[in-house]
Amino acid sequence: MKKLCFCSALATILLLLSNSLESSPREDSPAATQEITVDANAPAHPFPHFWERMFGSGRAILSLRESYRNDLRETKRITGLEYVRFHAIFHDETGFYDEDANGNPKYNFSYVDQIYDGLLANHVRPFIELSFTPKKLSSDPNALHPFWYKQNVAPPRDWSKWEQLVETFARHLVERYGIEEVAQWYFEVWNEPNLDFWAGSPREATYYELYDRAARAIKRVNSRLRVGGPATAQAAWVDRFLAHCKEKNVSVDFASTHVYGNDKAEDVFGTHENIPRTRMVCRAVKKVHDQIAASPYPDTPLIWSEFNASYMNEPAVTDTAFIGPWMADTIRQCDGLTEMMSYWTFSDVFEEQGVVKTPFYGGFGLLAERSIPKAAFNDFVLLHQLGDVRLEANSDSALVTRRSNGEVAIAVWNLFLPEETGSPKTVTLHFKGFGSTHSARIAMVDNEHGSPLPAWNKMARPASPTLAQIETLRRAAALPSPREQNLTNDSLTLTLQPHALALIEMGK
Repeated sequence: MKKLCFCSALATILLLLSNSLESSPREDSPAATQEITVDANAPAHPFPHFWERMFGSGRAILSLRESYRNDLRETKRITGLEYVRFHAIFHDETGFYDEDANGNPKYNFSYVDQIYDGLLANHVRPFIELSFTPKKLSSDPNALHPFWYKQNVAPPRDWSKWEQLVETFARHLVERYGIEEVAQWYFEVWNEPNLDFWAGSPREATYYELYDRAARAIKRVNSRLRVGGPATAQAAWVDRFLAHCKEKNVSVDFASTHVYGNDKAEDVFGTHENIPRTRMVCRAVKKVHDQIAASPYPDTPLIWSEFNASYMNEPAVTDTAFIGPWMADTIRQCDGLTEMMSYWTFSDVFEEQGVVKTPFYGGFGLLAERSIPKAAFNDFVLLHQLGDVRLEANSDSALVTRRSNGEVAIAVWNLFLPEETGSPKTVTLHFKGFGSTHSARIAMVDNEHGSPLPAWNKMARPASPTLAQIETLRRAAALPSPREQNLTNDSLTLTLQPHALALIEMGK
């Protein structure tokens, strides 16, 4: 997770004012009618669902909770979830690492095994982040990050012991689960070493030492195991990291990095541009994609192991229907640039800032505490139903796709920044090449449909809802059933409310 989350009302207001200044004119004005041609015979290309194969979550120990596993199962049910990433598998709370009186390492795999057993039992594989430093191995036991769980971020006091730790860990996983299984996992070294998650000095050079030793340890276990990095924030270091791996002949099987919609251009691009959160993520992805193409390893897979519209707790961003059109437009822009993108996060079973104090506080998850679906959960339901082939279309507010059975699935949306008022948007789709098709099925999520917030507001926003209120909120959050609408002269007109995402399904 990037940086500390500043949750005060003042911080949110300042951020919204800043983003308002950054917003740029959009190609599609919400006030006007937009005309979109949907041609069944338009040029097409493969459209793998790169946005739903992996999700982030809180630290490792949380995965032992039944509430975490409930949310994992729910996310698996409605998406193409294959991998989950979390922090702090080496945190002392997992009990993994200790030393005897003579300083010899002692390993305990009890919780580690339960953690990975739990993922696999739910048909999800780990995207392993190798972090953080066990206190007995740390060069500074007091180098604790400000997050609530106080992970140690100092380099190891003994690099050989770090290398031995990683090798012992990876070897145990292969012995327990088999190489055919673990070869399908990923090992990512650390989390955001360019920020305060790494206290090495100088940061970049000491991170390379950390990476090199971890990568060599993993490959000693089995050359088929996949290792990569640098797992940086703000799309940093990837070009230099790959050059370093080439120079030192260190294995690298994938490159990973992060960016959030409200990151600043100064941090990501070294410029003073005003880039709105609707454009930041995929501009950063394109930057790193191009860096890899120009690197000594141009075929290295790019895995975006964290992203979201915000790294702060902003209820107007992550708790509302804004995420639907923002996510759809991010998919549109990032198509073809990355192998996987890991949405941060699938669940509000999450404690970086402490125990959750209220169900809707701007948490990053698709599901609020007590497994209450947010609008974002239903948005991912709709986006999952897109096909695996994308057809060209004359719109920046639509994704036209075809499924393997020949059906066409179209996402259209009404996107504007959270601090803007917005207005309804009329969209007319003109269909070509669909033969005798006369109707379409339409499913919709907006701030009034497929969201628990109206019901929560009606309850006067209880911080601790009763069991009956929790059930009411879950029912209120249910995705409305699709409606059937007839075409008129091979055209379909619909009105999208502010921050609406619609899925339109056409038969063969």
